[in-house]
Amino acid sequence: MTAAAAYAERRDALVAALHARGPGPIRLRKETSNLFRDRARHAGSALDARAFDHVLQVDAARNYVDAEGLVTYERLVAATLAHGFMPAVVPELKTITLGGAAAGVGIEASSFRHGLVHETLLELDVLTGSGQVVTCARDGAHADLFYGFPNSYGTLGYALRLRARVVPVRPYVAVTRRRFDNAEAFFAAVAAACDGDADFVEGVAFAPGELYLCEGRFASQAPYVSDYTYTQVFYRSVRTRSEDYLTVHDFIWRWDTDWFWCSSNLGAQNPLLRRVYGRKRLGSHTYQKIMRWNSRWGITRRIDAVRHGYRESVIQDVDIPIAHAARFLTFFQREVPIAPVWICPLRAGPDADRFALYPMRPGALYVNFGFWDVVRSAEAHAPGHFNRLIEDEVRALSGIKSLYSDSYYAREAFDALYGGAAYAALKARYDPGGAFPGLYDKTVLKA
Repeated sequence: MTAAAAYAERRDALVAALHARGPGPIRLRKETSNLFRDRARHAGSALDARAFDHVLQVDAARNYVDAEGLVTYERLVAATLAHGFMPAVVPELKTITLGGAAAGVGIEASSFRHGLVHETLLELDVLTGSGQVVTCARDGAHADLFYGFPNSYGTLGYALRLRARVVPVRPYVAVTRRRFDNAEAFFAAVAAACDGDADFVEGVAFAPGELYLCEGRFASQAPYVSDYTYTQVFYRSVRTRSEDYLTVHDFIWRWDTDWFWCSSNLGAQNPLLRRVYGRKRLGSHTYQKIMRWNSRWGITRRIDAVRHGYRESVIQDVDIPIAHAARFLTFFQREVPIAPVWICPLRAGPDADRFALYPMRPGALYVNFGFWDVVRSAEAHAPGHFNRLIEDEVRALSGIKSLYSDSYYAREAFDALYGGAAYAALKARYDPGGAFPGLYDKTVLKA
């Protein structure tokens, strides 16, 4: 049986399962999730889509890969590297799925060239709430869903198959780094780097006055290669090495071993515990399982309750026009006690304003700020205090934030940012019976 025929068989079986479902809302049963918000438990149908984890085709001649929605980027990268290619944008964690990055918002250090993950898609098959599978692309009968699917988080349907652009690679990536002590100068250098010859551009802010601009370039040869998959910690090298070389595989997954720097919360940066974990258990596969276990049993919440202090999870990615990037960073470092901060430029594509639920200005350069930690304070605050501060500042600076974590918007403000009437029209066309929760209900009310 061909890969296409096997996919069609799985697709038809899932459609039949959807039509045979019991009453109540639909949720997807899958192995991984990179959402960072707790959801209310509810009765309903669990649609088992775990079989949709195949890479169907790598077309090196036409520069695309066809894969199913629950293929992890770890498997997708392995399949494309075998042909001398990589997906144009590879989110930083191995456990992120292609369908998840399309339904959410995926970014990485190649986004200044290629935009967000959904801008690299060519077409996708979506299982809608009405029980149909529709193929959508930039034109055709379902172009509205192609442009409405990103940032919909499973509220319009689930992507069963996706076709995404790939780009050729070389065996190594040469990394150079420059330190800056001034935010304005740093972001000017970021903009200049995005107009240069780098293949990857990103940065890290460790503290006010300590910022690093990192550029990566494909290379055919390397005088040495560094290994950050076991005893060495990648983010620490940003401070200590002005140049470095990694294999292309290890560069793609440079942040996964330590979940950027969040492995410290699990003791995994302690040299002794690092060896106890072992090389194979260092990475997002392990940390995700620990996170889900903690979310289920509330261990850290109980510890914080005993301490009688304020605790707030602040796990966000926000996109700010580069003209306002220095102002946002100054605000963040003043108001939110989290460091380091990941900084990743992205250039919106020529049709970026057509993506109804995550509109951006076509051709404009933005800066993504990623910050992921828990703020603890002896001072009392209203729930969501720091997240609300961030949301207000992002809006004031004409930015937009991803919805994979906690959100606190009032509905009117949310609708103004994330589709409003356009989303309502998509919902009416593709999920008229309300098989899936609404976007506001799911991302803000945690339905």
